[in-house]
Amino acid sequence: MTSNPNRHKGPIVVFDALCVLCSANAAFILRHDGNGRFRLASMQGDVGAALYRRFGIDPANPESLIVVEDDRALRDSDAVLAIWAGLDRPWNALSLFRIVPRLLRDPLYRWVARHRYRLFGRRSTCWLPTAEQARRIL
Repeated sequence: MTSNPNRHKGPIVVFDALCVLCSANAAFILRHDGNGRFRLASMQGDVGAALYRRFGIDPANPESLIVVEDDRALRDSDAVLAIWAGLDRPWNALSLFRIVPRLLRDPLYRWVARHRYRLFGRRSTCWLPTAEQARRIL
């Protein structure tokens, strides 16, 4: 499903809809973002692929999910922390992991990202949202 990403304001989370971990994370975001702050776009879709390319990431081989707000993209552990900070309580408390230096956070994030299919599996088809969640998917 494609939509105009500028129609609604708020951060866009671009994720891998074939990755089991990433899809579960997308569903988690939708479930625990009661204010509807985040919108999601899969890297396999037109909007997500265009955003990846805009920020210099190959959509066919992404190294990170990204959170795009205005003209800025957060990557790696900074993206995850931004998501956690925007979720409902108690989940937003996880953003306290910002106290861990990026020098330690990012290598762990990148290792999991590189091995995500082996560790968590790969879907044969892209994850699809429920009808209620679909309005927040670009």
